[in-house]
Amino acid sequence: MSVPPPPPLSRPVEVGRLPRGRAEVTVEATPGECAALAQTFDIPAVRDLVGRFVLTGTLSRLTVKGTVEAVATQVCTLSLEPFETSLREPVEVVFSDAPPPEEPEAATDEGAPEPPDPIVNGRIDLGALTAEFLALGLDPYPRKPGVSFEPAPAEPERGPFDVLRRLHDGEG
Repeated sequence: MSVPPPPPLSRPVEVGRLPRGRAEVTVEATPGECAALAQTFDIPAVRDLVGRFVLTGTLSRLTVKGTVEAVATQVCTLSLEPFETSLREPVEVVFSDAPPPEEPEAATDEGAPEPPDPIVNGRIDLGALTAEFLALGLDPYPRKPGVSFEPAPAEPERGPFDVLRRLHDGEG
């Protein structure tokens, strides 16, 4: 059995060491971590990645609110040119040390609260949370500002009976 590779950005936080009631944590990715995330997300570059979080609640149920900001270089799906875009994603996640339900709901109702993320071995990983919300902020079909889609001019339809049609119409 092989050991999975470490995540490109990891900042484990021991929940038991957090101040009671409220804590503020900032996650700043190093240039190496940004490069690893860019490779993971298959984009040219990520820079200035910062997650700013406020943690509130108890040791068994923690709410994390904040923002993830970065500058990402993506490739335009129309022109295939790289371009930079600023990202700012709001974060609101609940963590709990309660065991997950035996049977997950088949389909969660839209608007229903999501089940809490797990507190694993007394820790949460704010680096992984930062990377997750960076990924959510990336446009899956990025378009460089100013680039628009110009459809190709319509050609007359061609079908298997075009030659016969032209002969019949006397074009032939």
